[in-house]
Parts: sequence; structure tokens; C-alpha cells
Amino acid sequence: MLRLITDFDGPIIDVSERYYKVYEYCLEKTRYQEQSVQQLSKEEFWQLKRSRVPEKKIGIISGLDETQAQAFSQLRRETVHTPPYFKYDCLTDGAVAALEKVQQAGIDLAVMTMRRERELDYAFNQHDLGKFFPKEYCFCLANDYQKTRDIDDKPLLMERALVELSPADDTWMVGDTEADIITAKNHSVKVMAVLCGIRDRTQLEQYQPDLIVEDLSEAVDLVIRSSVSQIS
Repeated sequence: MLRLITDFDGPIIDVSERYYKVYEYCLEKTRYQEQSVQQLSKEEFWQLKRSRVPEKKIGIISGLDETQAQAFSQLRRETVHTPPYFKYDCLTDGAVAALEKVQQAGIDLAVMTMRRERELDYAFNQHDLGKFFPKEYCFCLANDYQKTRDIDDKPLLMERALVELSPADDTWMVGDTEADIITAKNHSVKVMAVLCGIRDRTQLEQYQPDLIVEDLSEAVDLVIRSSVSQIS
């Protein structure tokens, strides 16, 4: 049996608009009343996020002083994963077609995400994605889980998945961050990193995934081709 474990935000969901809306809100909230700031365009902002520029530095680049930038960074952490902003998430181009292709090919499919249960359920309902992921194939954080760091928390989800899922002959993971790559490598799972998420190629290359691909569609095509070649 061939299995594909995919991250959610990045390969399936484009979070860039949510992150940008939160950036706009936090910039407006932390600037002084008469202060002129240099609001970044969405493209400029997302490029900085993808290259892992710290939030505080993004605040300073936007015209805030040190104290404001610290407040900006804190407010952003408190806001970015709150219910009012999840409505800005949208599907990554080609993601649904890729998931349909996985199902048609008979590949075992699971999702592994740092979202909490209620956040994942919201997105499933919003974008009609629950049909791809039965409950027992969803690995996410409990609603009351105290997050630490993705690179610490996500491997715990992988441990759970490898215990709870039936054994597979071959497993691939698809993700868009260093946490995904580290998680897969720590558990001897092959990993593809996608360029359609929150890290750029330079950042992803540092963690040496097995492959770097454009998006979930390309990842799925490669997995299907590899399964066909193994059969033949």
C-alpha cells in the first residue's frame, strides 16, 4: 500500500491573504495616530514571510519604531490564528484536483496539520474537503493543546499517525515548512517540499527534503509515477 501524508496549510490551503489581513490590522493598531507608515504590498509582505524575516523586523521595515515593532509582533501572534481571519483562506491552485487524483489512484491519504480540531473542521466545511479525509486520517492538535514550536509539536503528530494508521509499503509526506521536513526525516519518511506555501526555495533547501516541487499537483504526479514504476 502506498500512502501520502500531506500538510494542510500550504499544499492545500493558501493562507497568504489571511496573513496579509492580519499584517494590515496589526500595523494599523500599533502605529501612532498621526504616524505615517510604509505599508507593504501583499507581494512584498509575503516575500518577507517566505524568506523567514522576523515579525519584528517586518514591523520596522513598515515604519514602526522598536517598541511598536515588538507590540506589532506580539499582536500578530495573538491574532493570526483567530476565527475572524480564517475566512480569508482559500484553496491552493490545483489542490482539489490533486486530492481527487490521489483518491482515484487508490493511494492512502492522510492530513497532518498544526491547526486545532475546530480550525480544521472550519476549513473542511468552508471548502468541502472533509470528503477526502475521514476522521481517523486527520492528525491535528486538540482544541486545548498548548502549542510550543512546530518543529517540536509536529513530530508528535507523526508518531501518532505511524501508530494509528495501518502499515504502508511506501510513505511520502508533502509539506511547505522546515517542521514538515524535520518531522518526516526524524521518522524515516520520504518528504517533498512545495513552493506554494510559506517558505521559499532557499529556506526549504537548508533542510534537504528528498524533492522540492511547485505544488501538491506535481507531488501527487510524482508519487503516482513512482508507484506505477514499482508495480512494473
